[in-house]
Amino acid sequence: MLNLGIIGTNWITHEFVSAAIKSEEYQLKAVYSRQVEKAQEFASRYPNSEEMMYSTDLVDFFHLDDLDVIYIASPNSLHYEQAKGAIEAGKHVIVEKPAVSTLEELEELIDLAEEKEVFYFEAARHIHEENFERVALLLKNREDILGANLNFMKYSSRYDAVLKGEEPNIFSPKFSGGALMDLGVYLIYAAISWFGKPKESFYFDQKLPTGVDGLGTMIFRYDGFDVTMMTGKNADNYLPSEIYLGDSTICLDAVNSIQEIKVKKRDKGQLIELSYAEESLDNPMIEEAIAFSKVINNPMNVKEQKQYQDWIQLAKDVHSVMESLRKQAGIVFDADK
Repeated sequence: MLNLGIIGTNWITHEFVSAAIKSEEYQLKAVYSRQVEKAQEFASRYPNSEEMMYSTDLVDFFHLDDLDVIYIASPNSLHYEQAKGAIEAGKHVIVEKPAVSTLEELEELIDLAEEKEVFYFEAARHIHEENFERVALLLKNREDILGANLNFMKYSSRYDAVLKGEEPNIFSPKFSGGALMDLGVYLIYAAISWFGKPKESFYFDQKLPTGVDGLGTMIFRYDGFDVTMMTGKNADNYLPSEIYLGDSTICLDAVNSIQEIKVKKRDKGQLIELSYAEESLDNPMIEEAIAFSKVINNPMNVKEQKQYQDWIQLAKDVHSVMESLRKQAGIVFDADK
């Protein structure tokens, strides 16, 4: 059983903690918050809250003896320093996506984790889901990929504040916000997982007054085909996502959490439809929580460690492309300066 500490007391942290406990691989042991009352309120939803440790000092929190792994879900720009402190204290780290603001930060944390002999994970939960892997298997060894359209756009309630002239964290360059970082990262992870790192990549964004992107279209160019992706946080998109093959079309109800896959195939002039539906889990983060625990608990297992290195390389490719797209669009974060 891994002893879990958390930074960030928002809804996504509750989702991960609930998933971690349901996986039976973790127990919540400590909560960090700038206000101890807030930490205690967060923990009150979980078993044995009266026995948990609470801290308002990050250095003290990182050095708690009973902690094995720390989950970080603070504003994007804080991830790097917090993850670095946790790794230096010898803790495994799970960081909510996007794990960092820049590729340089990512590479430094990966090297530091290797030096300290701990694991560093970016919590891109969708790549650990069964249906995500099913899509990968449907595409394996296919040489007739013609293209794809992937979509993930969802209106953020925080955009109302932007319309009032305010600058909430998720739309602020100070906190490494914007549509590409928050939602586009799901699409980039999917495209690179399924098709590989693109030869060329382009981003056509719509800037907000805060200086970050509210909406945009990405195009990845590969040998013989393109992948077009649309993301945004100031509008809603209800379109499915599709992958086009020589003899069929793979239709997905979503990319960030695939519940249904339909393969519409042409065979001798007739249309054949195959459907794959995954039974919905109570919590979509359970699969990633289990995947991370397997790596942590089996440091000598060749298969698990190969999987970890694949995730590390994927994260590097994702952040390399994402940073290139962001700079191409003229989106500058405080972390870049």
